[in-house]
Amino acid sequence: MKVLFIGDIVGKPGRNALKQGALKLIDKLKIDFVVANAENAAGGFGITKTVGEELFSMGVINVLTSGNHIWDKKEAITYIEEENRLLRPANYPEEVPGRGSIVVTTPGGGKIAVLNISGRVYMNQLDCPFKTAKREIPRLKEHTNAIIVDFHAEATSEKSAFGWFLDGEVSAVIGTHTHVQTADETILPKGTAFITDAGMTGPVNSVIGVNKDLVIKRFLTNIPIRFETAKGASVLSGVVFEIDPQSGKADNIQRLQIKFS
Repeated sequence: MKVLFIGDIVGKPGRNALKQGALKLIDKLKIDFVVANAENAAGGFGITKTVGEELFSMGVINVLTSGNHIWDKKEAITYIEEENRLLRPANYPEEVPGRGSIVVTTPGGGKIAVLNISGRVYMNQLDCPFKTAKREIPRLKEHTNAIIVDFHAEATSEKSAFGWFLDGEVSAVIGTHTHVQTADETILPKGTAFITDAGMTGPVNSVIGVNKDLVIKRFLTNIPIRFETAKGASVLSGVVFEIDPQSGKADNIQRLQIKFS
């Protein structure tokens, strides 16, 4: 089973990159399943029902994951209850709307699970991501051995430790959140695909998706400034990897970055 994981979608430029390239990419690489992080898909901050429906209507994305910005748009609180294909980190308190995982039946009849978890270093202090994963994975394995984890975290050390912690327990641990694609994609010794960060799907000439002039001004003055998503050329970033549906082990992980004018 070949999986495409699309890095953090940022605003309209990110959505446009998907419209221009996702379907062709899926056909070319013969992709079976697509996961995308969409916590910045609406104007660069959060997600709305309209944007979520736009992404799903493209007909290529199976599951949307998120992270600490999932609540930036108030309507996400109701939308995430309506749309079970949109996940929030599983280590939020139980009372929080939405769900942290999903098991999906593929067109071929197989099953694949997606688990969304947030880190804690330089992030919101949620429940322990390591203990949350150990709690959630056995439940998902009752349905399938093919399990993809979106680990939405800031610190590379926490992401690396998390990947090693879950090696052999899940098919893939894909890092998101920093919007900068890393060059450390690998298959860990026990068969888990790992990368520290899948990168960003959004505006190229920007600072992690934000208008670069506004960010520079913020650094120069230290005065609060309202950030805006950058405009112009965009890039689709992510990784492709293959999973053995029976064993759940992965192989052949590959980074990708495709630019669009």
